[in-house]
Amino acid sequence: MGFSTKAIHAAIEPDPTYGSIMTPIHLTSTYVQQELGKNKGYEYARVSNPTRTVLERQIAALEGGNEGLAFASGMAAISTLFALLKSGDHVVASHNVYGGVYRLGQSILTNFNLDFSFVDTTDLDTVRKSVRPNTRMIYIETPTNPTMEITHLAGVAAYAKKKKLISVVDNTFATPYLQNPLEFGIDVVVHSATKYLNGHSDMLGGLIVLNDKETSERLRFLQKSIGGIMSPFEAWMCLRGIKTLAVRMDRHNRNAVDIAEFLAKHRKVKKVNFPGLVSHPQHRLARKQMRGFGGMISFDLGSLDNAKSFLKRVRLCALAESLGGVETLISHPATMTHSFISPEQRKAIGITDGLVRLSVGIEDVEDIREDLKRALAAV
Repeated sequence: MGFSTKAIHAAIEPDPTYGSIMTPIHLTSTYVQQELGKNKGYEYARVSNPTRTVLERQIAALEGGNEGLAFASGMAAISTLFALLKSGDHVVASHNVYGGVYRLGQSILTNFNLDFSFVDTTDLDTVRKSVRPNTRMIYIETPTNPTMEITHLAGVAAYAKKKKLISVVDNTFATPYLQNPLEFGIDVVVHSATKYLNGHSDMLGGLIVLNDKETSERLRFLQKSIGGIMSPFEAWMCLRGIKTLAVRMDRHNRNAVDIAEFLAKHRKVKKVNFPGLVSHPQHRLARKQMRGFGGMISFDLGSLDNAKSFLKRVRLCALAESLGGVETLISHPATMTHSFISPEQRKAIGITDGLVRLSVGIEDVEDIREDLKRALAAV
C-alpha cells in the first residue's frame, strides 16, 4: 500500500454503528463495563479513547512502527519519553534542537538529576566521544530546528545499539512522508503533530512511534500516569489533516526549493540553510536518507536590525511561532523559539541575531517570492 493510500485508509474503518466514513469523535470520560473484569477494551479516557486509538495506529503505520502513542503536545510526548530515564542518567542530544527541548533539559530535568550534553550530532565522532558510562539515550533532530543540520541516521542507530542506548529522532520537519527513521534502525520517533501532520495550524498534539514492545508498554504506563494525553477532538483534527499530508508535503517541498534558490542568489542574504541546496554541507546525506527536503528554510540577514526591518515589511508571510501550516509562517529564532538559550550558546550553534526561519506554505510560490523580495528591498 502506497503512502498516500495509507494516509487516507490505514487503521481507519467505517463506523460500525452508522457506517460513517470518518472516524467519530468519542467525547466521553469513562466507559460502561459489562461486568467486573469485562469491557470492550476501554475503561477511562486518560488511559485510552477510540478516536485516539485510530490516530495512534495510523501514525504507527505511516512510520513503519508497531506502536503509536498520542499526547497533548509535542513537549508532552518528549517529557514522557524522558521519563523512561532515572536519576543520574545522561542524554546526548543535538545542539540545534528546538528551544523547548533545551529548556526542558537544562532548566527542569536537571532538578531530577538528569544530565544533558547538547553536541553536534552531524559528527558521529563527536557523538561517540560524548557518550559516558551513565548515558542512556541519544536524542536527535534531523533536519534540526532552525539551522537545518542533518544527522546520519544509520550511523547513530548502529552506535546506539552497540552501546545499548535508546536512540530517538524528532521527525517533525521531515514527516513520515519524507523520512522514516525506524527504517535506519532508530528506536523511537517523536513528532509535534501540531505541525505538518495536522497541517492547518488549528490543533496541538504530539506523537511517539516505536517497535519495541517492552518500551512501548512502559511508555503507555507513563502516559497513563503522567496524563498528558491528546483529546478526542484533537485526535480527530489530526486524522483529518493527515489525509492530505502527501499532497501538502509535495507542494511545501516544491515551493521551498524555489524559495531557497531565490534567497541563495539574493545579495541581501548572507547565508541560506536548506538541505535541498547543493551548497548545504550535508546535502548528499539528505538525498540519501530523505525523499525530499521539506518546507523549512532559515537564512541570515547579517544583523538584528536587518532582521527586524525585514520582518516588519512582510505581508503574506505571517510573523508567528510554529510551522508546518498551509500558510507561510516566518519567525526570528533568537527572540522567539530559542530565546531561552544564552546569546553565546546561540552564536555557537549558528543561531545569529540576523537569522530568520521560514516555514514555506502551499500558496502560489510567485506570491511568496514577491513578498520576500519586497521586504528584502528595505533591508
